[in-house]
Amino acid sequence: MRWPAYLGYAAPALPLAALYFPVFVYIAPFYSEFRDVSLGALGVLFIAVRLFDAVSDPAMGWLSDRTTNRFGRRRPYLALSVPLICVSVWMLMVPPADADVWHVAIWLTLLTLSWTVALTPYFAWGAELSGDYAQRATITTWREGASLMGTVLAVILYNIAEEPGDGLRNVALMVVVLLPIAAAAALFLTPEPRNFSAKRLDLRHSLTSILQDRLFRRLLLAYFVNGLANALPAGLFLFFIGDLLGAPDAGWLLLVYFLCAIGGMPIWSWAARNFSKHRAWGGAMIYASVLFAPAVLLGQGDVMWFTVISIATGIALGADLSLPPAIQADVVDNDTATNGEQRTGVFFALWSVATKAALAIAGGTALIILDLSGFVTGGQNDEAALFTLAALYALAPAVLKIIAVAIMWNFPLGEAQQRALRSKIESA
Repeated sequence: MRWPAYLGYAAPALPLAALYFPVFVYIAPFYSEFRDVSLGALGVLFIAVRLFDAVSDPAMGWLSDRTTNRFGRRRPYLALSVPLICVSVWMLMVPPADADVWHVAIWLTLLTLSWTVALTPYFAWGAELSGDYAQRATITTWREGASLMGTVLAVILYNIAEEPGDGLRNVALMVVVLLPIAAAAALFLTPEPRNFSAKRLDLRHSLTSILQDRLFRRLLLAYFVNGLANALPAGLFLFFIGDLLGAPDAGWLLLVYFLCAIGGMPIWSWAARNFSKHRAWGGAMIYASVLFAPAVLLGQGDVMWFTVISIATGIALGADLSLPPAIQADVVDNDTATNGEQRTGVFFALWSVATKAALAIAGGTALIILDLSGFVTGGQNDEAALFTLAALYALAPAVLKIIAVAIMWNFPLGEAQQRALRSKIESA
């Protein structure tokens, strides 16, 4: 692949990622404060949407795997999703003055559905772009680097506005303008490779064989455990800086964290080329655990030390984003060589379900434990409550990451094995 193909494929990731952070961080406070929608109702909506994803993601993966036309299996769905996303995001982020809970329900559901139409085939497309072991990590590095840039831009555009509604409008306008351009770049600059399916499996056999795939189960478990580790500090960040550090205005550290993740991307791409991808990912998780765990010792006013930790651990985030999907592409090769059908869409749909499940489980469990400890947001908290917050924020993620390392360190699918699988697939 040449760089225009990398650039074209990565381009849609920027506006698509710019949606994710605002929708799950800024939407609920905005509708609660400015449209008088109860937080309870919003919570139910977000849970319902994630339950809907558990059905819609695999369905979309299966449908894109079975699509056959001259435009390809994945690209048509990106084109179809663009107008749906643009309309949905505008209605959700720039609502009329009388918008109520039903307005949120309708447009959040439509946005989630159009997101699925775009992202499930899009991730499968990236996994199929190359059969080369190391080049797959390069492809995911480009895509996830663009995603981080989108997240950074969304945070900046939201925070430069004087009012939350203006911030959401800024983000929505960026998405509506950039997404059609980025999608066109992907469709014109990036080809869709050959489908190497030698046969089609019926739905029952298809699902059974995927669930029995030991490599997939092992990778998915490690990815889920690491997802829990990443979701805990993400969900507790505002509590940590506001109630434990006493620095509620330190939200700018999120920008520092994401910028460091972008800067670290080339490191992990290099490591994947020179070592196995699973060892590079394991090394990154060990590095993050060692440097993040000391955050449990921080207290009031320790913003400088937290900044140092954020910079150091932000570098490791790039590995979490870019390397697991590249390993997943190799696992799909193993399935294709064994069962004869290239089912990348279904594999990445289940990957998406695991991502969302980790976010939901980690976030919900952390809030329940905090509540049981007697923690009060913005109030006076005793040492036990603050230690519980610190332990959930820093120690629990470090332990979970070490568990993920133990699962993946001796993963039996490296470059030599993957090359043999590709040879079998391409000669069939």
